[in-house]
Amino acid sequence: MQADYHVHTSFSGDCNIAPRIMIERALSLGLTHLCLTDHMDYDYTDGDLCFEFDPKVYFEQLLSLKEEFADRIDLRIGIELGLQPYLTKKHHNLIFSYPFDFVIGSVHLVNGKDPYYPVFFEGRKESTAYEEYFECCIQNLESYSNFDTFGHLDYIVRYGPNKNKYYSFERYQKYIDGILRRLIRYNIGLEVNTGGYKYGLDTTNPCREIILRYRELGGTIITFGSDAHDPKYLTYEFEKAAELVRSCGFHSYYIFKGRKPVELPL
Repeated sequence: MQADYHVHTSFSGDCNIAPRIMIERALSLGLTHLCLTDHMDYDYTDGDLCFEFDPKVYFEQLLSLKEEFADRIDLRIGIELGLQPYLTKKHHNLIFSYPFDFVIGSVHLVNGKDPYYPVFFEGRKESTAYEEYFECCIQNLESYSNFDTFGHLDYIVRYGPNKNKYYSFERYQKYIDGILRRLIRYNIGLEVNTGGYKYGLDTTNPCREIILRYRELGGTIITFGSDAHDPKYLTYEFEKAAELVRSCGFHSYYIFKGRKPVELPL
């Protein structure tokens, strides 16, 4: 694969890597396509970090870099929206105010709390916390669907007390099927995020069973992202992820330009 479509830079509150460094790393890896997708999590209230940036400055800097590197890599300007059901108008205004190439919709906050922090799981069963996350994903998809791919579905499993030891698609299928059917209905892709490997899950987010189910239900749009916040994780375990996706029956994946999908062979 020659494209990484989920990459963070210093425009994200949890990253201090300049965009130029990520681009240069992509070149060293032989990538032909790179999309920077910095966090925009309005009203992120769980923790001390701020996940908002000035989109005007973002575009000024990235368009300059896009022009500078134009003969070496196809640089695209994306964003990762932190979905919350009441933010529909804010997201709509942002997305239609700037010419993004690619928009990821992700659920980081579950009723105002981020599963990244252990306190999210305190005082209840792990399975109850997982169910709340999946229910929140459905609520968000019912509220807002103007994005191109759904980021790291089953993100919560990275941070659970037992991670994926007791987790399975079948256990949460009634929720996950609801999510996947909505993605297909709204023509939203499913991101295969290799951050799961970094977090010790020995699989992607989402897991293989979810990717397979997405195909069974008629889903066709797969995107790949490393979720890199550090240059060393750019394209992390992409070959392993590609083989996993092929084993689910997919033979292509998608990048986006001007919010339009472009199919590439897997």
